[in-house]
Amino acid sequence: MTPHDSTDLDLTKLPVHVAIIMDGNGRWAKKRLLNRVKGHEKGSDTVRTIVRVSRELGIRYLTLYAFSTENWARPKMEVSALMSLLKKFIQSEKKDMMEHRIRLNALGQIHKLPEDVRTALKQTMDETKNNDGMCLNLALSYGSRDEITSAVKNLAADVKKGLINPEDITESMISDHLFTKDIPDPDLMIRTSGEMRISNFLMWQLSYAEIFFTPTLWPDFNEAEYKKILRDYQMRDRRFGKVAE
Repeated sequence: MTPHDSTDLDLTKLPVHVAIIMDGNGRWAKKRLLNRVKGHEKGSDTVRTIVRVSRELGIRYLTLYAFSTENWARPKMEVSALMSLLKKFIQSEKKDMMEHRIRLNALGQIHKLPEDVRTALKQTMDETKNNDGMCLNLALSYGSRDEITSAVKNLAADVKKGLINPEDITESMISDHLFTKDIPDPDLMIRTSGEMRISNFLMWQLSYAEIFFTPTLWPDFNEAEYKKILRDYQMRDRRFGKVAE
């Protein structure tokens, strides 16, 4: 890869973990007088682009907020279309994941997904589990408050059983009870569409992430803008609450 291809990126200073809230599919479709589902379909193309670019750059973890716990409240037809698109994506990208050694992982209340989607997800996760390239995490039926509540309940159960003392609970123990227990916290979080909030996404894990909001709707988000954000990320001074030397 030439320096021009990487938009003057320093490939030694890339984030290890990028998390993205993929927002704006519906508005993209509305602007074009199309059904919202058409926006989700176009958004799937953007997913493929960003996965490819991340892999080519050597980013180790990419987490995409694909479906939140709140999204179940959307119209049934849209939810059904989203589940169908999800299943299609999981199945159609399996070959590419194997070829490029991408490991698929899922975060969230996977048991709430339709059975056919769960089956497709499990098959692809099983087939890619030994891949040692990039890890692609799909946040599905995911909500951070639910995740943290579940972690607290599990820790409380361990206390009740006498396995741990309350005063011995540490931050790392809490992290070990989250869906992301084997994944480093995101270094960079991007949200498209101009909304400036994290919407119940990785609230614990984003504590020290660099956050970028872009007005670009997800179906219009492209390789050039992604690399521009990565370049801007490299210009930031990450002090983690400490004073720069």
